[in-house]
Amino acid sequence: MRDHENKNRENPNRSGSGFNRRDFLRGSGAAVAATALATAGQEADGAVTLKANVLAAKAGPVTLKVNGKTHKLMLEPRTTLLDVLRNDLNLSGCKDVDDRNADGADTVIIDGKAVLAGARLAVEVQGKDIRTVESLRQGDELDPVVSGFVKHDAMQCGFCTPGFVAATRAFLNKKPNASLDEIRKGLGGNICRCGTYDGITKCALEIASKGGA
Repeated sequence: MRDHENKNRENPNRSGSGFNRRDFLRGSGAAVAATALATAGQEADGAVTLKANVLAAKAGPVTLKVNGKTHKLMLEPRTTLLDVLRNDLNLSGCKDVDDRNADGADTVIIDGKAVLAGARLAVEVQGKDIRTVESLRQGDELDPVVSGFVKHDAMQCGFCTPGFVAATRAFLNKKPNASLDEIRKGLGGNICRCGTYDGITKCALEIASKGGA
């Protein structure tokens, strides 16, 4: 017993089973360091691979048919239809209100359907018939929706108005004899912060009573 105690005093880090705590800690530290180095190497390899696969977005030819006219443009793939209309074609009727495409102020008509221009890439709509609110006026002749908005005072600040006009025209083309409930539901994707919904629905309902024209 005394011999065993003496051996423990001489080797305070050694247990009776021959297991050395200092060696264990030293070995664990080495394993952790090796794992960290291996992981770092893998991440570095991944970073190199990722970098090699990332390509810069370069402008390329895009052809758009807007309001009956063909436009040939050089655009980056990430360019939205809204940006093209406003910045390249000077068609500023559709508005850029927020980054969530939740207000409908950027509504245009694509192949007869109301679409948010900010939610479409320009390259997506090549070959499609794009109509903006500007197409609803031909010289001195106004679309009934435009004149109806004026008649029923369906605007205040006017910022949402072009989107509402485009959405109303697209909806009435689809449902020319719509009821009031159908109009409210059909225009639910547009928001007027001034609250001119009463005038908007009266305009749409009056046109619907005449067959949508």
